This record gives sequence, structure tokens and C-alpha cells, in this order.
Amino acid sequence: MNRRVRRKVTRKGKEKRNALYTPEVEYEESGLDQTRDVDWTRLPDDTVIQLFQCLNYRDRASLSSTCKAWRILGRSPCLWSSLDLRAHKCDAAIAASLATRCAQVKKLRFRGVDSADAIISLQAKGLQEISGDYCRKITDSTLCVIAARHELLESLQLGPDFCERISSDAIKQIALCCPRLKKLRLSGLRDVEADAINALAANCQNLTDIGFLDCLVVDSAALGNVKSVRFLSLAGTSNINWNVAPHAWSTLPNLAGLDVSRTDIGPISVSSLFSGAKSLQILCALNCSVLEEDVNFAASNTKGKLLLALFTDIFKGLKSLFADITYNEKSSFSAWRELRHKNRSFDELVIWLEWTLSHTLLRIAETNPQQGLDSFWLKQGASLFLSLMQSSQEDVQERAATGLATFVVIDDELATVDGGRAEAVMQDGGIRQLLDLAKSSREGLQAEAAKALANLSVNSSVAKAVAAEGGITLLAGLARSMNRLVAEEAAGGLWNLSVGEEHKGSIAEAGGVKALVDLIFRWPTGGDGVLERAAGALANLAADDKCSMEVAQVGGVHALVMLARNCKFEGVQEQAARALANLAAHGDSNSNNAAVGQEAGALEALVLLTKSTHEGVRQEAAGALWNLSFDDRNREAIAAAGGVEALVALAQSCANASPGLQERAAGALWGLSVSEVNSIAIGREGGVAPLIALARSETEDVHETAAGALWNLAFNPGNALRIVEEGGVPALVHLCASSASKMARFMAALALAYMFDGRMDEVALIGTSSESGGKAANLDGARRMALKHIDLFILMFSNPQAYTAASASCAPAALVQVTEAARIQEAGHLRCSGAEIGRFVSMLRNPSSILKACAAFALLQFTIPGGRHAMHHSRLLQNAGAARILRAAAAAASAPLEAKIFARIVLRNLEHHHKEVLI
Repeated sequence: MNRRVRRKVTRKGKEKRNALYTPEVEYEESGLDQTRDVDWTRLPDDTVIQLFQCLNYRDRASLSSTCKAWRILGRSPCLWSSLDLRAHKCDAAIAASLATRCAQVKKLRFRGVDSADAIISLQAKGLQEISGDYCRKITDSTLCVIAARHELLESLQLGPDFCERISSDAIKQIALCCPRLKKLRLSGLRDVEADAINALAANCQNLTDIGFLDCLVVDSAALGNVKSVRFLSLAGTSNINWNVAPHAWSTLPNLAGLDVSRTDIGPISVSSLFSGAKSLQILCALNCSVLEEDVNFAASNTKGKLLLALFTDIFKGLKSLFADITYNEKSSFSAWRELRHKNRSFDELVIWLEWTLSHTLLRIAETNPQQGLDSFWLKQGASLFLSLMQSSQEDVQERAATGLATFVVIDDELATVDGGRAEAVMQDGGIRQLLDLAKSSREGLQAEAAKALANLSVNSSVAKAVAAEGGITLLAGLARSMNRLVAEEAAGGLWNLSVGEEHKGSIAEAGGVKALVDLIFRWPTGGDGVLERAAGALANLAADDKCSMEVAQVGGVHALVMLARNCKFEGVQEQAARALANLAAHGDSNSNNAAVGQEAGALEALVLLTKSTHEGVRQEAAGALWNLSFDDRNREAIAAAGGVEALVALAQSCANASPGLQERAAGALWGLSVSEVNSIAIGREGGVAPLIALARSETEDVHETAAGALWNLAFNPGNALRIVEEGGVPALVHLCASSASKMARFMAALALAYMFDGRMDEVALIGTSSESGGKAANLDGARRMALKHIDLFILMFSNPQAYTAASASCAPAALVQVTEAARIQEAGHLRCSGAEIGRFVSMLRNPSSILKACAAFALLQFTIPGGRHAMHHSRLLQNAGAARILRAAAAAASAPLEAKIFARIVLRNLEHHHKEVLI
């Protein structure tokens, strides 16, 4: 079962309406009448406005269209003071439709270049704050127009993605157009020149917060000219001139906070800043390798200023800032938020510090999750993220939740997390905090909290805690959200929680199955993220018999087939095929196998997916066809859809593929070859040679499955000859003698028995007299080798003492002892046709004593009481009149002792099944 972890939110949104999580109302306690209708039009205006405030802008617009009164209330300026466009595809047309409501918008958040272009059409000339992410494609021209149209702008933040197309020219334009600018934070610029910085200094007299993060070059000296700046962030910026920067920055009269985390600052520069910058209060230097490697640097020599680094006690340092707070060190931020009497200047410092820590810690988690940071994450990092999640700044809360989702990840592809880190979050009360955050009406917080819960739930202990705290019900509710990003992360959480058997039932009870299926119908072309997670969760749930039935009942078969047919994302194709494979794996207990096969286009889609360039897709598609081939109608329909040719080609091409793909390719051919028509077609298409190659695999599952396919193919004399000619006898002999799998040895022996019971001889002798003579000689040597190893295989299950006791006694106990010693547990799952059973009955009369013993041994395995198909095989033997032949074999003087005893056991099994029928 797969599961996935994620480090970042999905980049593009499609549609968005919020499905709020609200606690259930206790009607009995509140005294409300549950049966009384509510007249929504009579609600007080302030109550309606509060409801509107819980909705995203699209839902507000929709609700406003219901009646005149609500249309008026829906335009209330207090509802449109801020706008979050991140989860939407907001183009110019949508922005224009919102323009009449946006005159009072003060704060705007957006995602991507399309939304950035649409900002202009909002006509929100009073905008004061703009914050955008995934801005890699935003250009100077777009940013310049935004600046020119919004001269009242006070805050502009673009990042954390690199704004590679923004140059110093755009910064100059911002400085000229936005004189009220107080905060400017830009990430990933290539070059911030002195002219641009000097323009900010000259035109933006109120600029107190500057952040040039993860930039390649920033003119350090010019920053010393921005005398108004109080907070300066250069985290992750390269090529800082440390010979110049400390002196230039020390001249800033108001500088209180400086962030140089993830740079190459050294001890000398730190000391210079502490001694020269008189107003400096906090220096953040987290993950600065040069500083950390200097063992002689005295962190205590900070001139009364606070240094935050990986080697310092951050919580202790934070507490030193709050002289009036006597709480626990880890509660410093929380205690500060509860203070009634605050100092504005100090509050601004703490707000900046929260933002800086959340940004830097997330960046460290993204770029350096493992190397040497275990101690920091366990002792401080997890607690810092949890503390920051309680911030009043929504973007800080989001980054802290994203940080929790990120720092636990060891490997994205293998879906592994650090157990110690995950449990540290749990032990600090992080699960409850994340669940509370996920209940927020703000969709950005819902998405990031759900993502963190999803990643943490890869750890089984955390998964139990999430379930115990009600997380499954919450995630199932979020999966119904009309916000694609929220639903996507919630589906990821259900995917990880559905691994194993422990939580599947709870997910189904919470309505998770239907929510996941509905996701696929809601966003059939909504991107790979939401669809892959929904299909992956359904694949895990479909492995459970009860859940698989619910998946089918709520339309899951149609949804998954739709993905397999139409979706072009390989991750989605892989999970959809895996889900269909798991749905089809319950053929004996429900009708899903047949239902998948009967769904229009299902088999054709799976056959087509076996030709994918992605190995995982080919593997899961072949696995689905293998499971589906257990149904007779599906088997023929797969062949009609080109399945034989496709699977033979797959087997031919997977010599160097993963064992999983090899096993499923061989397994699908095994399933199809149950039909003799398909068996002949597989041989004709060249399927024998690749199966022989797979039979030589050292991987037990692979060679066992290949042996099963060759056993089926060998039933046909033409295929049997092909196996001999392609060198299959030595491969089967090797399996029969040395495989660690009893099933592989058993099926290899049966394949060899089919090949040399005499039916192949007539086919082999067709041709010229010289060719016939050569074939006969080759077949004779192969026959001797095969019979020798069949005999050795049978003898592996022999116990001379038990055989002697069984031959001398009619007591059932003696036969039971032989049966248990000879029993191959997995053989009880094999199902033979009437023709195959008839072949073994005929073999009981073969002149070869070895083949007689092999046939009796096989019939013993197929009729042992308790086997899945034992009753079926018993009926076939009864219909074929096998009892008489078995009695003759048990009494034959010339038959080997083991053949006689095996024949007696089969007779006893037939009697047992006959009595069961009568009962």
C-alpha cells in the first residue's frame, strides 16, 4: 500500500468554495427544537454578516444572490476588507466581476502569475497590503503596473518561491509609485542593485521592514542608506560582502532586528554587528555553517543583544525579551499574546520575529531535513513550530503548519518520515493543535493543517493519536470541501491513515469513502494532486472487503475507470489501476470483480496502461488485469481487448524491471492462460520465452508466478513443445529442485508432468523424418531429466515410516498424518477446470509410475478439506467417474507405494465432500 508525503502546497487552484467544519450542536442541552424550521431571512443583520465572514469570496457572492436583503449585506465593506485568491483560478474576467465589491479591499493574497495579472482588474485602488506566492513567472512589467495602480500600498510580499524575473528596475518603480511603503519582502531576485535600494531610501520614508530573501546579489553597502529601516532580512542571500555589510548596517539608527540565517556570516561579522549596531536587539543566524563550525566563538559575548542560532537555546533567549513574563520558556509567545498592556515598538519586534522564525525554519526543513539537525528538531524545532502555530498572523500559522509537515519527512518518494520527530510533535500536544487549526474557517489554514496531519500520520503511533482525537471525521469532512487545495490535503491524510487495517473501518464510518469518490467526480481534470490522493486512498480502502463494497456502491468503479481512461497524469493512473486491482481482488466474496470488468472501457483502459512509459503504471495495470482474469467473462474480454498481445509484450520488455512488475506481468498471463484459447494465443504471440526467463528469476514471487503460467501453457501440446524448444525444461527442473517456494516447485513439477505425459509426442514428430529423429532424441533426454526431478519432488514429501503405517492400516489417523506431511497450504487456492482434472485422472493410468504418483499427489492437494476450491474439484472428479480409477490406482500391485497412499487419501477426501453435500 502506498502512501505519500508532501512538502509544499499545490501550486495551482481551480475552483473554491468552503465546506466549513463546525462542531455538532447539542440540541438537547441548548433547548432548541430540532424539528422547527429556521427562517434565514429573519436573522439579525450582524448574524448574517458573521456568517458571511466565514465564507470565501466566491461563496459570499453566491449567497448574496439569493435575495435582495442579503445582496445588500453581502456588499458590506467589512466583508471585503481582505481578499484571498490563492485557491482560485482568478483571471481578469473574474476579477472584473468582483470589482464592484472591492473598492474597500485593503489586504489581498494571491497565487501565481494569472492572479497577479488579474489584480489590476479588481480596481481596488485602496489596497494597502499585497502578498503573493508562487511568483516565479511574475515579470517586471506586471509588478510595475501593480505598483502604479496602487499608490497607497504599504506592504508588498512576494515569495517564498524565487522571483527570478523581477529586477532592480521593478524595485525602482515600486519606490517611485508607492511612497507610503512600510514593508517590502521579495524572494529569489538575481541582483538588487544600489540604485534600487537608494530609490527606496529616497522615496519611501516610512519603510521600516526590508526583506531580500534567497537573492543572489544584494548591494550590502546601499542598505545602510535606508535610515528608516527597523527590520532587515537577508536570509539565504548569497554573495554578501561581510567586509562592508557590518559597518554599513551599524549606521542604521533604528535597526532592531536583523536576519542573516542560511548565509555564510562568520564570528567576526557577528561580533562587529553586536559592537557597532547600537539599536540592534535581535540577530537571527540560524543554520549558518561558518558560524556554527567555529568552536571558539563565544555565544555568550553578545553585548546584551539576543543571538538566535541552532547552537543557542532559542526559547531561553526569547524569554529574556519578555522581562515581565514568568511563564515556562516555551510559552513565551503565548504569554506575550495575552498581555493586556503592550508596547507598540516591542510588539512590532515580536511580530517580525514570529515571521522570521516561521520563514527560516520552514526553509531549513525544506533544504536540509536530516544532516546534523536531529538534536535541534527534537529539542527545539518541533516546539517552535507548535508555538508559532498559535500566532495571530495567518501566514505565520500556515508556514508553521507547513513546517511541521515538512521537517518530519525523510524521503518523499519512499514516503518515510522520522519517527522521533513525528512523535515529538505528538508529545508536545501538536495533534490537538493541528486539528483545532484545521477547524478554522480560513481555508489556507485548513489546507496546511491537513497536510501536516497527513504527513505525521505516516507514523503509526501518530496515526493512532489522530484517529483517537477525532481526526478521521475531521479529514473526511475537509475532503468534502469545495476548495480543491483543502480537499486534496484531506484526501492525502485519509490515504496515509488507510494504510493497514486499523483505520479503514473508521474512515468508512465517517463517510470518507463517498467523500473520496465525490472528489474524483468534482475535479475530474483538476490536476494530479487531488486525484492521485483520492485514488490512492480508495486503493487502500478497496483492499478491505467491506470497504471495497462501499467503494462500488457509491460509484467508485465508474470514477476510477474514468481516471484510468482519461487522466494523463502517471501518478493518478498508477493509483487508479491499483484501486481497480484491489476492487477486483475480492472475487470470492463480492461482485466487484465482475463489476469492474463490465464497466465500459475499463479493460481497454487497463490494457492500454500496460504500455505506459511509467513502470508503476504498467505494474498496477498488469496487477489489475491479473485479478480481473479470475472471472471467466473478464478473461475473454481482456483477450478481446488486445490483452494477450499487450501482456506478452510487457513480459518481453520487463527483464530488467522491478520484481513487482515482473510478477504481475507473469501473473496476468497466468490468469489469461486458464482459457485454452488464450493459452494458445500466448504461445503464438511469443509468450513462452519471457515466461521461461522470469522462471529463472531469483525472486520467489516472480518465479512462482511464472511457473504457474508455464503450467497452464504446458496443458496445450503445442505450447509444451515450445517450452522444450525454448529451453524451459532446465528452468522448470531447477525450480522443481531448488526453489524455496513449495508452490513454485509444485507447479513446475505439474508443468513437466503435462509436457511428458505423451500428448506432446505427436506434435513433436510432425515434420521430415530427419527432423523427427532429432526431436525424438532431444525429447527423450528432456523426458528423463523431467521425470527424475518430478520423482525427487514427490519424495521430498515422503515419510517412509508414515507410508508404511498407512499402507498397513485402514485407520484414518495414518492417512491424516501423511496428508499433513504432504500438504502445500497455498495449493488450496488453485482452481482447476474439468479438462485439467481429467488430465490428472488420465495420468493415473499412465505407464510411468512417476507420473501416476505426481497425478495422485496433485489430486490430493486439490481435494484436501478446507481448500478454497476443494468442493469444486470433488464434484469434477465425481462427474468424471474418477473414483473407480482411483480405487484401481490404490490397489495396483505395480504402482509405487506413495501413489497408492495418495490415491487412498483422495478417495477419502471425496467421501468427506460427498457427506458434506448430503448434510
